[in-house]
Amino acid sequence: MQDKYIVLAPIMLQIIGLTLAVIIDPYIKKHDRKIMIIIISLVFSLVVQNYLDHISDLMTMDVLRTIASVWGYWVRPVILIMFFYLLNKDRSYKLLWGLIGINTAVYFTAFFSKAAFWIENGHFLRGPLCFTCHIISVIMLVYFLYLTICERKRSPRRESIFPIFNVLMIFVGIAMDLFASDLEVISYLTITVVSGSLFYYIWLHLRFVREHERALMAEQRIQIMMTQIQPHFLYNTLSTIQALCRIDPEKAFDTTEKFGMYLRQNIDSLSQPDLIPIQKELEHTKIYADIEMIRFQNVRVEYDINDDSFSVPALTVQPIVENAIKHGVRIRDEGMVRVSTQRKEKYHEIVISDNGIGFDTTQRTDSETGHIGIKNVEERLHKMCHGTVTVESKPGEGTTVTLHIPI
Repeated sequence: MQDKYIVLAPIMLQIIGLTLAVIIDPYIKKHDRKIMIIIISLVFSLVVQNYLDHISDLMTMDVLRTIASVWGYWVRPVILIMFFYLLNKDRSYKLLWGLIGINTAVYFTAFFSKAAFWIENGHFLRGPLCFTCHIISVIMLVYFLYLTICERKRSPRRESIFPIFNVLMIFVGIAMDLFASDLEVISYLTITVVSGSLFYYIWLHLRFVREHERALMAEQRIQIMMTQIQPHFLYNTLSTIQALCRIDPEKAFDTTEKFGMYLRQNIDSLSQPDLIPIQKELEHTKIYADIEMIRFQNVRVEYDINDDSFSVPALTVQPIVENAIKHGVRIRDEGMVRVSTQRKEKYHEIVISDNGIGFDTTQRTDSETGHIGIKNVEERLHKMCHGTVTVESKPGEGTTVTLHIPI
């Protein structure tokens, strides 16, 4: 006899663990936390209902079993609609609530008629409307599946596996309750709903991580722009333009135009959450390099572009070229920076090399160099396109930075 009730142990442990996680988790949004607590409460009541339904059956308590059965038929679609609010809280679900209202009215008839079901001497007898809950639940699940597919367009497809899997799992639970052997104490549907609630909690965390990464990327883009447009570069460029106005007005005009394009493209990078064509990044790099070569006659920047059919995060090549000029080649009599691209078998390769003063790669830190740092570029390259950055440098000989973007 006790073997029948052992199935309750893992179910209750899941509910308890999920409750504690939702309560103490500081990262779940207030709305999602509220919905999850409602879901957990309803799921717990469904487990209790299953237990009371079984006990009242054993003890031939017809009234108690009727109450428990009505509650079970009412609470299942209500749990489902809570899943809708986790998927998208901004939609209106009036039609679904209307179906739940019809469902509630149908099963409350069990207290005074045999339209839905009735209990007689401990036996559960179905009426003509007994499968109303199943039909409404299937309608809700199909609609939920449709909304999940629509949501895939706005979120990573891998994340949608959780709500889709939950829908399929609940379908399996319904089918097993109808056609498989009876567990007696608890239904298969209740087990799948409990597990589905746990999966939804994991799904909420995945959504939070995605939103958190987007916020970090936005903050990082702002930081990049502010770091790139340093006051000393602004002042020095304006001073160069001012001097050129006296000795070469045409060149001053050309430099002013390039400087405006440089500022505009830095600001445009704030609204670039996605990758940009390498041609656009190289164009921005050339504008910056041209301005610096006007200021420093000893600096040259060359390009060897053999592959331009791929995309990179905004401000990927230009910051590395800036580092090469600012911290490497400016003090050389003939400073040289070379940018090359080529396609390999499994990746696109970008190489930025210089003949500057170099540095010890084991001791380099971004805070010491006072610039954006290769580490920042490396993090964005890895997050946005799974790329890698390799740095080779020797003091007195120069630096080579290699970027690999997988094909």
